[in-house]
Amino acid sequence: MILQRTLLIAVVFFISCGDKKSIPQGILKPEKMQIVLWDMLRADALTFNFMTRDTSKKPEAENVKLQQLIFAEQKIAKQEFYKSFDYYKEHPNLMQPILDSMIEKATREKYKTTQVSAPKQDSAKIAQ
Repeated sequence: MILQRTLLIAVVFFISCGDKKSIPQGILKPEKMQIVLWDMLRADALTFNFMTRDTSKKPEAENVKLQQLIFAEQKIAKQEFYKSFDYYKEHPNLMQPILDSMIEKATREKYKTTQVSAPKQDSAKIAQ
């Protein structure tokens, strides 16, 4: 009787303390999803903001090529990405931190770019 209670308490404890945010098999982990999604968004921006100006290129075909390069570089299958993307869309509590991190990354990159391109002011002139 004591063994059964102990076993029952242990099972309840492990179930209740289990990771509620565990990612199912075949779904990209959040860190990997963020990297791949970031690359995919950059590929889309490149394709549809810049390549549409080049009439010799077909933006959709160029975007497919870029996606294939991303999948190869990240060592994932196209189906794995889209299955993961669908999963995260259905679980906004898991998708939100990914998107927040991407926004922070974009902000940092934009800040670095503006700092590099901004002219340096002479601190002696500013003090006067």
